[in-house]
Order: sequence, then structure tokens, then C-alpha cells
Amino acid sequence: MFAKDFATLHREYALRGRIDETAPVTSSSEVVVDAPAERVWEVLADLRGWETWAPGFRIRALGAVEPHREFRWAQNGTPLRSRFAVVSPGRELSWAGSALGLYRAVDRMVLAPEDGRTRVTLQESFDGPFARFVLGERRLRAAHETRLAALKRHIENH
Repeated sequence: MFAKDFATLHREYALRGRIDETAPVTSSSEVVVDAPAERVWEVLADLRGWETWAPGFRIRALGAVEPHREFRWAQNGTPLRSRFAVVSPGRELSWAGSALGLYRAVDRMVLAPEDGRTRVTLQESFDGPFARFVLGERRLRAAHETRLAALKRHIENH
């Protein structure tokens, strides 16, 4: 059913700072935020705060934001279980996750300072039964671009 199991995705991909480029659905989007990487990191690392700016995002259970720690959340009502992988202040936040016991993903948010501003790149690989029909690259990219635009607005307007 899956090309790779959750443990493999976490260990071989998320922890190594990469998505699964062989997954049936992948996406990469970016935005430049008019703020230093440290400020962008503060917002990204505060997952409970995402509920105030990230459309459809809800935390269900969250402990420390550190590698190997699990958290539960929902995106547009879909329950997700994830495990943090790379938690590198000012540089990267990534995790591997699963939805409904059927779908698996690796999500990466990479920060790159640019003259007092920050380029935020959001990458994801998504796999599971009929992944291209369930989500598809166009819908995934649109969701990422919506989230990145919301992040930019939130940071630049606060």
C-alpha cells in the first residue's frame, strides 16, 4: 500500500531534512517575509499560536516542540498524528505525520535569511491510497500557498 512505512519516513527522510521525492504527491512553495528569521521562527515554533493565523489548523495534543516528540492536530477537521523531526531554531521545522491511518506525509518549513527578510520554503510529500485523487499536487500547493500567505500577513501585521 505504501512505498515507505512511517518509521522509515521519519528516520530516513524527515530527520535528514528531506521529503520523499518519490511519493505520488509532492509540493514546494515559498514566500519572503519582511522579518528576520528569528521572528519567523518564534511564530512557527509556537504551534498553539498557529490556530490564530493558519486557516483550518487546530492543535489536539502538544507537548514540547523537539525532535521525536509526537503531537496531534487537525487540518480542516481531518485528524493527524505527527512526530517532530528537525527542530532547528531559525532554520527548519519538520515532521512526519499520518492521517486516518491511511496517509503519510513529510512536512518541512525551511527558513533562509535574506537581507533582514526571511525566505520560508514549505515542502511536503504525501502518500497513501489514491493519493493523487485524495489530495493531488494542485490542491496541496494551493493549501501551502494559503498557509504561507497567512504566515506572511500575521508576521508583517503584528
